[in-house]
Amino acid sequence: MAVYALTGFSLVSLLSFGYLSWDWMKPSLVADVATDPMEKSLPPTFTRPPHIIFILTDDQGYHDIGYHGSDIQTPTLDRLAAEGVKLENYYIQPICTPSRSQLITGRYQIHTGLQHSIIRPRQPNCLPLDQVTLPQKLQEAGYSTHMVGKWHLGFYKKECLPTRRGFDTFLGSLTGNVDYYTYDNCDGPGVCGYDLHEGEDVAWDQSGKYSTFLYAQRVSKILASHSPKEPIFIYVAFQAVHTPLQSPKEYIYRYRSMGNVARRKYAAMVTCMDEAVKNITWALKKYGYYDNSVIVFSTDNGGQTFSGGSNWPLRGRKGTYWEGGVRGIGFVHSPLIKRKRRTSWALVHITDWYPTLVSLARGNLSNVQGLDGYDVWPAISEGKESPRTEILHNIDPLYNHAKYGSLEDGFGIWNTAVQASIRVGEWKLLTGDPGYSDWIPPQTLTNFPGSWWNLERLTDGLRKSVWLFNITADPYERYDLSEQRPDVVRTLLTRLVHYNRTAIPVRYPAENPRAHPDFNGGAWGPWASEDDGEEWEGGREPLKSRNKKKKKCKICKLRSFFRKLNTRLMSNRI
Repeated sequence: MAVYALTGFSLVSLLSFGYLSWDWMKPSLVADVATDPMEKSLPPTFTRPPHIIFILTDDQGYHDIGYHGSDIQTPTLDRLAAEGVKLENYYIQPICTPSRSQLITGRYQIHTGLQHSIIRPRQPNCLPLDQVTLPQKLQEAGYSTHMVGKWHLGFYKKECLPTRRGFDTFLGSLTGNVDYYTYDNCDGPGVCGYDLHEGEDVAWDQSGKYSTFLYAQRVSKILASHSPKEPIFIYVAFQAVHTPLQSPKEYIYRYRSMGNVARRKYAAMVTCMDEAVKNITWALKKYGYYDNSVIVFSTDNGGQTFSGGSNWPLRGRKGTYWEGGVRGIGFVHSPLIKRKRRTSWALVHITDWYPTLVSLARGNLSNVQGLDGYDVWPAISEGKESPRTEILHNIDPLYNHAKYGSLEDGFGIWNTAVQASIRVGEWKLLTGDPGYSDWIPPQTLTNFPGSWWNLERLTDGLRKSVWLFNITADPYERYDLSEQRPDVVRTLLTRLVHYNRTAIPVRYPAENPRAHPDFNGGAWGPWASEDDGEEWEGGREPLKSRNKKKKKCKICKLRSFFRKLNTRLMSNRI
């Protein structure tokens, strides 16, 4: 892969040029669109439960949408957002499984045991079976429920599959990433398998179809075969724009002037996904759903900067608790919104969609205890104040402890070596190792010049495990106030202690050799029986000992490259 980098610039030079003085409220990027004065006086009436379309994209960076000033073309998303409500204080999780689990359960990951990393293909692990999911609550409310796209919430048992967790139909992948055409996924050298499923069966016949097109076409078919008189929920979890970077050539051609090859391919994938959303919106109108529909658009985590994504001007990237990892793109588009064509700064978290959508569906939440989400529809539709005042980004006791953290640094109440992050009001606290912490402008995606590392050493120092930011005044996390405001640090540490007391044990079992796709006809799929425990570790020896020929795995080579690159980056950071 040819990679081009911005060279000869340090962060100081970027600041001097004004790149990090970008106005957070700049009209051309996040300002409200003019509103029809008659619009607010004619609020729509909910005569029946609305159709709900939830669109989740994968690894799309905060900067990578037209209305955030991107060089990537997203006309459909820009129009839908402009005509609806943009959520500019919206938070997600830094990696795939945590965001998806919190969307589906309405609970922080410390309350589902998924607070560490992701669910890997060979782990006997999945979304806890005792959790009542969002689609299950919507089924109770009379909805037809459908999922199209990436699951990534575990599949070692059939009970873990989407069709057993509340979805009437499912077309998509079970693992974290697959080839966009062949649907192959490798979880290490020689551990490769096919991953596209129709319901609970392997969809071998769909191989060769670009997933973004395939998923949009499936949504259209679902809408064509359903009656708009009956409520429907469709969860569209696009694989795009996660690696591998693959797109039809005609989309890449549009970005031929981009010097950075990774960025060029990534941009093509984003624009292709934008057109898929256009086709879905068109189908809603064609088949009579649109006037009574709510479309929610969300990213799942920050963009991966060495795979073409950009979170500029935010700090950090996917996999970190800096704003670049957890502040998401989000908007709601619906004829049912009372105050349209505006930007909302109400605090919203991905857990909030569970109670919000169940309430919109006139479902029953009285029998659901322990939700961490809030019903934010009045804040979105009417511009009222958000009921949410704080967000637990996470507490991960298994992540590598920070070398210089201690209980003493945490006022004797919190070990600051533990990776954790919380926002309370306008304040955000990070402890432990929050992850790679630079600001990366578009096109500066790999092979960072030494001046970046030198600045990081100068600004953050070598012995740090606590950061505090006024995230409202300083959304780019430039000014650490932990030493100036120890009182606020202590208050937020107390909130971490409170949440930690409610956490359940981490569910992160060892990988099981029986999960190898060669034991399942060459496809990824359930391997444990109903009688196997949730952390069952039995099974035969890996197939390599049986002298079977290994499958070639292009994705494995790409993964290996990125792992080595990430290791190199982490070894250079402080």
